[in-house]
Amino acid sequence: MRTPIIAGNWKMNKTVSQAVELCRKLESALQDSPVEVVVCPPFTALSAVFALGLTKVKLGAQNMYHADKGAYTGEISPVMLKDVGCQYVILGHSERRQYFKEDDELVAAKAAKALEYGIKPIICVGESIDQRRAGQTAEVVVSQTKGALAKVQPDQVTDVVIAYEPIWAIGTGETSTGDDANEVIGTIRATIAELFGEEKAGQVRIQYGGSVKPENISEFMNQPEIDGALVGGASLAADDFINIVQYK
Repeated sequence: MRTPIIAGNWKMNKTVSQAVELCRKLESALQDSPVEVVVCPPFTALSAVFALGLTKVKLGAQNMYHADKGAYTGEISPVMLKDVGCQYVILGHSERRQYFKEDDELVAAKAAKALEYGIKPIICVGESIDQRRAGQTAEVVVSQTKGALAKVQPDQVTDVVIAYEPIWAIGTGETSTGDDANEVIGTIRATIAELFGEEKAGQVRIQYGGSVKPENISEFMNQPEIDGALVGGASLAADDFINIVQYK
């Protein structure tokens, strides 16, 4: 039985005080939730959120570099993330791929390094609108999944979370249907089974992301292959994110 995981990707939003206020509200409201809840604030707020001593809401980062330390100006290491209490890190988000030219090889190196430090990677995969229209969705997500998991060991893969985020649905108001997302996520799970076996694949949690909101969360969470959501804009408002986590 896979425990659902709903994570909020705050992107480049929230000051330290705003992050603390939001996390306090979430912690208070979500104590009885059976869902694993993760928030991924900007780097500047990680220490302050960690200092709150949250028990229900877990802490994640939005990115990291694949070195312990060194002359990598502007980067953050897994050692630093571990030091401020991060249990998760988002890797390979389409915005990182698009704006910062990250590729599957780099995502694979980051994923392996995160796992080395006991940080669970949330690895994002997903197709563009042009790829979707060309019927290449399965080809794209299979290639990205294989690429991102290339350096993950069999005994580590169940600590990986995959987030299927069709690029055309991120921040656009457009969204996949539950059935379509379930089919693609089934393809991702089959790819993991090909790499690591059916038993391991059955334990890996795979989220849907892309304009998730309180009004449509149930459509995705009621699908057999979907184990949670990676939430963008709706995770920035306490009431919206609480309603997503408390979906019925």
